[in-house]
Amino acid sequence: MAKLLVTSDASMAAWCGQAGMAVVVVDVIDMSTTLEGVLEEGAVAVFGASPANFRAPVPLNPYGIGKKAGIQAVKANTGIIIIAEPRVGDEIERQRRIQPVVDGINAAGGRVIKVVPNIGKETVKLTDFHGKVVVAVTDSGGVAFDAAVTAGAPEVFTVTVARTVKSNTKEVVEKGLARIKNALDHHGRVALVAASGRSIEDVEGAFYYYRLALARYR
Repeated sequence: MAKLLVTSDASMAAWCGQAGMAVVVVDVIDMSTTLEGVLEEGAVAVFGASPANFRAPVPLNPYGIGKKAGIQAVKANTGIIIIAEPRVGDEIERQRRIQPVVDGINAAGGRVIKVVPNIGKETVKLTDFHGKVVVAVTDSGGVAFDAAVTAGAPEVFTVTVARTVKSNTKEVVEKGLARIKNALDHHGRVALVAASGRSIEDVEGAFYYYRLALARYR
């Protein structure tokens, strides 16, 4: 099997995870761009999770993601920030959608210190992410991330092709390529998954990384 694969959607994220591949989620607008920014701000760990009752053709476990985040936060002696949708409007709806993740966090002894909307690179301006564990509960990237983790992928992380508050596109891509190289070194096979096959930004971003990684790391 090829060392590098490019594909799309939660169903293929799950398939690749079940096959033992490290999974890279590309959700340019906005989840992976949001998480790139919070990592730059000093977040100690980031996760993606499905919203409550999201219907997908593969198993999802946002409670389990919340539990993993809670365990990580307890180990780091820190709090958890949840990034949620919808990006504007109903706070009650955001709370409803994150409830399974919150339940998992609570079960692990973690504590949610803030919930903020998912607004891409500007999310970092909403609160202090330094030293925190972050969970992005989103319809696209969060679902793909969740599906890969639930399927048993040995590693799941995000990359983007969009600039952040602190980095231009070239700098962001170099950091993403370094993560891909590390995953190849540790796991041997990596799947680049566009979070939505209907999003041109995600698909083009995944292929962009595929071409660059193939040229450098074949």
